[in-house]
Amino acid sequence: MGGVEHSGGKRRKALPWAVLGLWVVLLAFVAPFATELGDVQVNRAVDYLPAGADSTRVARVQDAMPGGEATSVVVVYHRDGALTEADKATAAEQIARVDGQFELTGTPRAVTSEDGSTVMYPVSTTTPGQDDEERDAFVAGVREVTRGGDGLDVQVGGPDALSSDARGLYGSVGGPVLYTTVAVVAVLLILIYRSPFLWLVPLAVAGIADFLSMGAAYGLNRLFDTTVSSQSSSVMTILVFGAGTDYALLIVARYREELRRVTHPYDAMRATLRGCGPAVLASSGTVAVGLLCLLFADLGSSRGMGPLGALGVLCALAAMMTLLPAVLVLLGRRVFWPAVPAHGSHPTSRRSLFAAMGTSAGRRPLTVLASGAVLLGALALGAFSLPGSLKQEDSYTETPESIVATRTLAGAFPDRGTEPLVIAAATGRADEVIRTVEATSGVQSAERGRSGGGWTEISVITDSVPQTPGETATIEALRSALDGRAYVGGLSAEQLDLRETNGRDRVVVVPIVLAAVLLILIALLRSLVAPLILLTAVVAVWGASLGIAGLVFAPLFGFEGTDPGLALLSFVFLVALGVDYGIFLMHRMREECLNGDEPGTAALTALRTTGGVIASAGLVLAGTFAVLTAMPVVTLVELGFVIAVGVLLDTFLVRTYLVTSAGVALGRKVWWPGPLSRKPAPAPAERERRLAPTP
Repeated sequence: MGGVEHSGGKRRKALPWAVLGLWVVLLAFVAPFATELGDVQVNRAVDYLPAGADSTRVARVQDAMPGGEATSVVVVYHRDGALTEADKATAAEQIARVDGQFELTGTPRAVTSEDGSTVMYPVSTTTPGQDDEERDAFVAGVREVTRGGDGLDVQVGGPDALSSDARGLYGSVGGPVLYTTVAVVAVLLILIYRSPFLWLVPLAVAGIADFLSMGAAYGLNRLFDTTVSSQSSSVMTILVFGAGTDYALLIVARYREELRRVTHPYDAMRATLRGCGPAVLASSGTVAVGLLCLLFADLGSSRGMGPLGALGVLCALAAMMTLLPAVLVLLGRRVFWPAVPAHGSHPTSRRSLFAAMGTSAGRRPLTVLASGAVLLGALALGAFSLPGSLKQEDSYTETPESIVATRTLAGAFPDRGTEPLVIAAATGRADEVIRTVEATSGVQSAERGRSGGGWTEISVITDSVPQTPGETATIEALRSALDGRAYVGGLSAEQLDLRETNGRDRVVVVPIVLAAVLLILIALLRSLVAPLILLTAVVAVWGASLGIAGLVFAPLFGFEGTDPGLALLSFVFLVALGVDYGIFLMHRMREECLNGDEPGTAALTALRTTGGVIASAGLVLAGTFAVLTAMPVVTLVELGFVIAVGVLLDTFLVRTYLVTSAGVALGRKVWWPGPLSRKPAPAPAERERRLAPTP
C-alpha cells in the first residue's frame, strides 16, 4: 500500500513538470514561425476576392505584364480660390523631378478643374514590380518630392496611395490589439479574482497560447495557402485571450471547489478536469466548427478568418486544459492568497445576484419570455438604420493623406471620375473593346495602356465620382456590354465585387452554420427543443446587436458606411460564441435533471450555480472584442462593437432571463424527444454535493 502511495506521490510531482517541459519544447519549435506571421499578411481587396471575379482577373493580368501590376498615384495641387501661376509652375517643376527620379509609364499630364482651384497629375510606374514594400517606397518617394506651403496644399492620392496608407494603418493594428487586450483582460481578472497573484496565471497562459497560434497560423498559410489578413490575425488574438480566459475562469472556479474537498492539489485538478473538462471541450469544439463553416465563403478574408479563428480557440483550449492545470498544481493553494481554499472549509454562503434573477424569471416565465422577445425585436428594427456600404475613403477613423486627396478631387471634379477603371482585353480585340467602352453610357474617355502576354490594359475615366451609384451603374453597364470579352477591374470594381461576394456568402454560409451548430447541440444535449431554444436566442441577439449598431454607427460614431462583411462575420461569431455559453447552462440543467430535479428547478439551479462564472466569462469576452473599437480601422471597430454588444446582451438578458424562463415554462418538453422528456429521472441514492452560489 505504501508503494502505491509512493508511486502516486511521484506521479503528482512528475506529471506537471513533464507538461511544463513539453510546452517549453513546443514554444521553442514554433518560435521561428510565429515571428514570420506578419510577413504573409495581405490587405489588398483583390487578394480576398474569388479567382473568377472580374477585378481579380484584371489584377492577375497586370501582375503577368512586363513590370508587373502598375503602381498608380495622383498628385493633387489645391489652393482655396484659385491656383496662382507660381503654384502651377511649382507643380510642373515637382512633377518633372518625379519623372526624372522614377521610371514612369508616360509623361504625367496636368488636369485642371473648371474653377481653377485644383490641378491633378496622374503618375504611374511599373518599376517597383509586385512587392508591397517597393510600392510603399514609390508612394513615399513621390510624397517626398511633392511639397506645398504658403496656402498651397499638396496631397498624393490614387489607388496605390490608398493601399499604401491602408497597409500602414493595418500594420499598426497588431501591437495595439495585443497590448490593449492584455491590459483589459488583466484588469478584469484582477476585479474577478481579487487576488494579487492568481490573475497572472491565466493571463500568462493565454499569452503563450497566442504565441502558439501565431506559429500555427503561419504554418497553415505555408501548407494550405490560407489567407491571412490583419483583420483575421487580430481577431485570432482576441479569440485566444477571450475564449482562453473564459475556459480558465471555469477551470479555476471548479478547482477552487475541489481544493476544499481534496487534500492534494494534483487530485483536486484531476477531479476538476473530469468535472468541467467535457463541457469545455464541447463548447470549444462547437465554436471551432462554427468558425470553420466560413471555409464555404468565396471571399478570401472570410474564408481565411474561419480556420484562423478556429485555430485560436483550439490553441487556447490546449493551453488551458494542459499548461494551466500544470502551473496551478505546481503553485499549490497559495496562488489563491489571500482567500486560500483550505481543505474541509466551506465558502461563504450568500444569496447571489443570479439566484435573485433566476427567482424573478421563474415566477412569471411566459411574461419574461414575451417581454424579452418584444425588446429584442424592437432593438432589431434599428438594423434598418445601418448606413450603406462602406467606401474605401471612409474606412478609417483617422484621415490619411490619400483620403484627403480623394475628397479634394471629389470637390474639384464633381462631374468626372478621378480613379480610372482598368479593363484587361485580349490584345487582338483591344480596338473593338475600346469602341464598345466609348459607346457605353457613363464613360468619359478610354485610352490604351500597356500590352504584354497577349493582353492590353485600357484605362477608363467615367463621368461619376468614385464608388458612387453612378459609377457602379457604369461598371455594371461595361461588364454587360463587354459580355466576357474583357474584364473590368480597378479600385471601384474591386469594392463592387466585394459587396456582391459578401452577399453571396451570407446566403450560403448562414444556413451551413445553423445546421452544423444545431447538429452538434442535438448530439450534446440529446434533445431537439433545447438546441432550438439556444439557436433562436443567439440569432435574436445577433439581430438586436445589429439594430443597436444601426442606432449608433452614424449618429454617434459618425460612420459613413457599414462593412459589407459585418453581417456575416458577426453572425458566425455571435452564434458560435453564444451557443458556447449556452452549452454550459444547458449542460448543467441536464445534469440537475439527471440527478432528479424537475426541469424548472434544474433551470434555476443551473443559473444559480453557473451564472456568476459565465457572467465573468462574458464580461471578459466582451471586453476583449471591445478592444477592436479603439483601432483606426472602421471595419474592426464595427465588428468589435457588434460582437461586444451581442455578448453582453446574451450574458445579462438572454441567458439569464430568456433561456432560464424557457426552461421553467416548457418543463420536461425542453428535453423532447429524449428520455428526460417522457418520465422523471430516477433520483440518485445520494448527492455528492450541491455547489454553493457563485458570487
